[in-house]
Amino acid sequence: MKKTIFALMLLSAMVGCKKEQSEQTEIASEPEITKSTVPEMTSETEFGRDVLQQELRTIEGNTTTFEEVLNMYKGKPILIDFWGSWCPDCIKGMPKVHKLQEEFDLVYIFLSFDRTEKDWKEGIKKHKTIGKNFLVITESEKEKLRHSLRIDWIPRYILVSPDGRIAHFRAIEADDPKLIEKIKELTK
Repeated sequence: MKKTIFALMLLSAMVGCKKEQSEQTEIASEPEITKSTVPEMTSETEFGRDVLQQELRTIEGNTTTFEEVLNMYKGKPILIDFWGSWCPDCIKGMPKVHKLQEEFDLVYIFLSFDRTEKDWKEGIKKHKTIGKNFLVITESEKEKLRHSLRIDWIPRYILVSPDGRIAHFRAIEADDPKLIEKIKELTK
């Protein structure tokens, strides 16, 4: 009996080591991440080059860049809402965004992380995202954007001043007091 238990323990240890060794091999065979493949982090006052070059889909089906969108509205304060039609917190937050739209004259840009154009367009209608709507096109582009802007939760709101600099970098509620204070400063 002792020999059987010992044999099972030995076999189990060998299998465990083998599995651990194969996992290490798999990790070693993944492509090496180099400085050039890691997206540049945006500072809390300026958008990084990776963010500015981010490709977005327009509601008409055209492709543009984040930089082109910002340049279209240069000279005006902009509130960017990162959202998804599948996101319960985003949907719960929409009435707060609508309230901001009633109170403050800003450009409202909605950047969606939806997986399909169909879901995105249906979400725009259903949740009444009144403003400029764009879709982050691919999963890799979404990941780059999340990393560069340190987006760990949506909804996420970024306020941009008329000169194109970031006025408020991080808010996860549209009625965040610091965000409202900055909006008031920009819309005096």
